[in-house]
Amino acid sequence: MSELADSVHRVLVLGTGTMGEGIAQVTAAAGCITNLFDADEGRARRAVDNIGKQTERLVSKGKMTAEGRFDLVEALFPMSDLAVACSGVDLVIEAIPEQMELKVDVLGRVKDRVLPGAVIASNTSSLSITEIGRRIGAPERTVGLHFFNPPQVMELLEIVRGLGTSEATIAMCQSFAKRLKKTSILVRDVPGFATSRLGVIIGAEAMRMLEGGVASVADIDRAMELGYRHPMGPLKLTDLVGLDVRLAILEHLHREVGEQFRPPTILRQMVRAGRLGKKVGLGFYKWTDAGPEPA
Repeated sequence: MSELADSVHRVLVLGTGTMGEGIAQVTAAAGCITNLFDADEGRARRAVDNIGKQTERLVSKGKMTAEGRFDLVEALFPMSDLAVACSGVDLVIEAIPEQMELKVDVLGRVKDRVLPGAVIASNTSSLSITEIGRRIGAPERTVGLHFFNPPQVMELLEIVRGLGTSEATIAMCQSFAKRLKKTSILVRDVPGFATSRLGVIIGAEAMRMLEGGVASVADIDRAMELGYRHPMGPLKLTDLVGLDVRLAILEHLHREVGEQFRPPTILRQMVRAGRLGKKVGLGFYKWTDAGPEPA
């Protein structure tokens, strides 16, 4: 199995948001040459700079060696030309916005530009891997690799098997997860997979409790952190993931699964108001240099 993981030499990460940046750091730390692509060259360079600054802090805290940081940063290549970014790539990990048409368009253009047989992975948290694989014309090598935020810290990697995903693709991904020092679970391609369905239903109920005046933002989160040992409460986690991302997942699950996933009114209102969470500094919390404060 380790031979399968070691066969991955060059990874292409599509997208430079929070997840793309974190995934690129993880793959580079595992010794993979990592092309980090964004159509905006400035964003791609800023993402690599951010990884450099974050790993500097790890060195200063004694959590990473200077040599390890040097090797990691040297393995990162910001890219804005898709054809160049695909050259020599044997694993693609897509981390672009949660829109089926956008993912199919980008992965369809990538599929024939990477090495023959390269695995095409999506970090989607809810969309159909089977549909993506069919529409790009590579079902056997299309798979879900669902990382968790922040990818540099979270141990879990959810591997999603589409109806056409080959056993060889699954075996490679399971082996590669170990190389990344992740613990993987294997799930079927159903709406929301395993983790998103559980995560968003808790988050949505927390929002309904807030709407109903059951308790404050801080106390709802504290209840789950102290009562159920969750490392982060559901409202703070929603801020971290992005309220717009959570809304898109809930809308998809509402259509595909049922009424229990109808998005709460407060979530729609906050997204319309631009209160998208940590990435804009304001959601259920106000994100300050001193830390998050309930808004």
